[in-house]
Amino acid sequence: MINLAYLTERKVTFAKLVAELTSADLCALTNQMIDRQLALIAGCDDAAVIFVPDDPQADDPYAAEPTEAKLAWTLGHVIVHVTATSEETAFIAAEMARGVVREGRSRYETPWETVTTIAQCRARLEESRRLRLATLDVWPNPPHLDVTIPYRRLPEPVNPIGRFVMGLLHDADHLGQIEDIVRQAQTDRLEV
Repeated sequence: MINLAYLTERKVTFAKLVAELTSADLCALTNQMIDRQLALIAGCDDAAVIFVPDDPQADDPYAAEPTEAKLAWTLGHVIVHVTATSEETAFIAAEMARGVVREGRSRYETPWETVTTIAQCRARLEESRRLRLATLDVWPNPPHLDVTIPYRRLPEPVNPIGRFVMGLLHDADHLGQIEDIVRQAQTDRLEV
């Protein structure tokens, strides 16, 4: 994986962190991330997928209803959220690599309420792997790495590689949440 400590400790800019990456590196990083997520849920059963964890920090600014904003996310919810975000960044990165700058979003998120089994979570992760890797196959040789777009969380614009990596960083941001949900679900199962 990318050493995110360099970013958090401000030893290097995001642009320098991703400067030497290639599309082959993005394939490897994608596989590592999906493998890591699958490993985190390896011991889970269907009950863990719908288990509602204790999450006092829950705050979803995009919730449809204000009462839903403070609801803790289930494992199924987190899985569909992270995969949708990484797929969106991968599709936008592919367009940029082809020299196209798009307006708006390119996002579809599986309704989280429909994901109720561990088999569905695993299938969603594997499908996301397939979709993300497929977007890298449409990058031309050479890709248009000079095409950049601003990214609201960074001071400098990002090129296609940076845009793709933003999805992986979002995945990484949720790994602790997945670990915590799994831990709580397994503890709850033992107490029952």
